[in-house]
Amino acid sequence: MRIRATVAAVSAVTGALALTCLAVPAAQAADSGTPYTLDVSFSNFKIASSIKVGTSAVVSAKVSYTLTHGSDVDPTASDFYTDPFLYRGTFGADSTPELYGDNPATCTVTSATTATCTGTVDIHPADGDLSNANAGTWKGAAEAVDFNGQDPNSSNLDLSKVGYKDQGDLATTKVLRLGKLTANASPEPVRKGRTITVTGKLSRANWDTGSYSGYSGQYVKLQYRKAGTTTYTTVKTIKSSSTGGLSTTVTASADGYYRYSFAGSATTSAVNATGDYIDVQ
Repeated sequence: MRIRATVAAVSAVTGALALTCLAVPAAQAADSGTPYTLDVSFSNFKIASSIKVGTSAVVSAKVSYTLTHGSDVDPTASDFYTDPFLYRGTFGADSTPELYGDNPATCTVTSATTATCTGTVDIHPADGDLSNANAGTWKGAAEAVDFNGQDPNSSNLDLSKVGYKDQGDLATTKVLRLGKLTANASPEPVRKGRTITVTGKLSRANWDTGSYSGYSGQYVKLQYRKAGTTTYTTVKTIKSSSTGGLSTTVTASADGYYRYSFAGSATTSAVNATGDYIDVQ
């Protein structure tokens, strides 16, 4: 993940916008003035209530928000940039983890002083964007920068003529470790009245190792769906082992499907195993 720098004047242009739109060396920026506070604010920040992240695939969460601006700000200008981001902890602190999009947001003017902006927060777990300690609730934020006709890559960039504004605490979402769940019912076929053993495993993404590991001590429901029906009903609830293993028995009654179902936790996504069909004779 990108950690926001807050050193002197460079702090105003060192978030995602600095990394995707700017190429200003820190020493140069520090010697060329301080950005002024841009006359913008952000509201109506909308993002999914939870974001499930595995170990390798890039996950893009769509975001929309309203940008309100002064009459001297043109959000459609080619040198105006804005983007949403997520943070966990204290807004603006040097050590606060943050997640950004790979590209600036796109804004559509809705009135003389407002625009609706859409963008993404793009999470790259394989690149170390997250650690296990980061699972849980994150807050939404947005930022904007206006170069006012200056070339952001110029060696003569005057930061005192650059406007910048960021704003936190716009919304909340949960960034969750992706859960996985399996189920296998045996023997098959089986005679009616005999014992069926249903095994499985509950695991979740381990962002520290880039693999999946067993999720221990979690309550998981064994569910059954009779052949020809569409609804699963809970048969019993069991607890995953120290390795995430699951095993229990039921009495064979009729052809149908058995699966395990995990409701999720504060750090891990809910998941249902694929139903395993059992032929009862």
